[in-house]
Amino acid sequence: MPRFYHPGPLSIGSQVQLNSRVAHHLHVVRLAQGEVITLFNGEGGEYCATLVDADRRHAAVEIKTFHPREAELPYAITLAQALPEGTKMDWIIEKAVELGVTAVQPLAAQRSVVRLSPERAAKRLEHWQGIIAAAAEQCGRNRLAQIAEPLDFQAWIGQHDLHRRILLTPRAEQSLCDWARHQPAQAVAIMIGPEGGFSEREEQLAIEHGALALSLGTRVLRTETAGMTAVAALNAVWGGF
Repeated sequence: MPRFYHPGPLSIGSQVQLNSRVAHHLHVVRLAQGEVITLFNGEGGEYCATLVDADRRHAAVEIKTFHPREAELPYAITLAQALPEGTKMDWIIEKAVELGVTAVQPLAAQRSVVRLSPERAAKRLEHWQGIIAAAAEQCGRNRLAQIAEPLDFQAWIGQHDLHRRILLTPRAEQSLCDWARHQPAQAVAIMIGPEGGFSEREEQLAIEHGALALSLGTRVLRTETAGMTAVAALNAVWGGF
C-alpha cells in the first residue's frame, strides 16, 4: 500500500487535501478513486485513507482508520556527521533514517571541505527535511527524524548533552561492538568525521568534553560508510533489528 507523509492534522472521518507532490505521485502510479493509501503526519501511528478525488495536481482522501503502528528503535541515536563533499550528505541522511536514527546533527569540522553560508544552510536544511520525509515513507517509519542546523564542531562539542557521545576514530583501543556488548541499550550520539577524519585537536577536545573514543575495527571506512556501519552494529548488538 502506498505511504505518504502529510504535514498536517489527520483524524478519522475527515477529508484531507494532499499536496501537489503526492497528487503527482498518485497520478504517475495511476491510482484511481476508491483505492486505498496510508498517511502519517509524524506524530505517531498511521492512517488508512480512501482516494475520493485525484488528478495530475490535486488529490483528496477520506480518512477511514487509524493504526498505532511504530517502527522506532527502543533507544535514540543521534548521528553527528561532519559535512562531506558533494551530495554525500543526502545519501547519509536517507540511509540513517532507514536504519532508525532519531536525529542528525551536521557539523562543520576543521577538515570539512564544504562551508555553508547561512542562506545556503537554510536551503540545505529544507532539502534534507524532504529527504527525511521520503525515506520515512519508504521504510515504514511514522515519525520523522529531526535534522538540526549545521553547527561548528567546537560550538557543538561544548554544549551539554544528556546522550553519551561516541567518537569513532581508528586510534581508539576499544571497538564499538566490544563496548556495546557490555552496555545496556541507551541513547547515544555517534560522531563521524569528514573525509580525512577529525583533526587530532578535535578528537582531544571531544574526549575532554566526555566523548568515548571507540573504533570500527582495523579497516578505515569512508565518511559515508562509517556512520551507517556504526548504527547497524548497535542495532545488531542491542536488538534494533
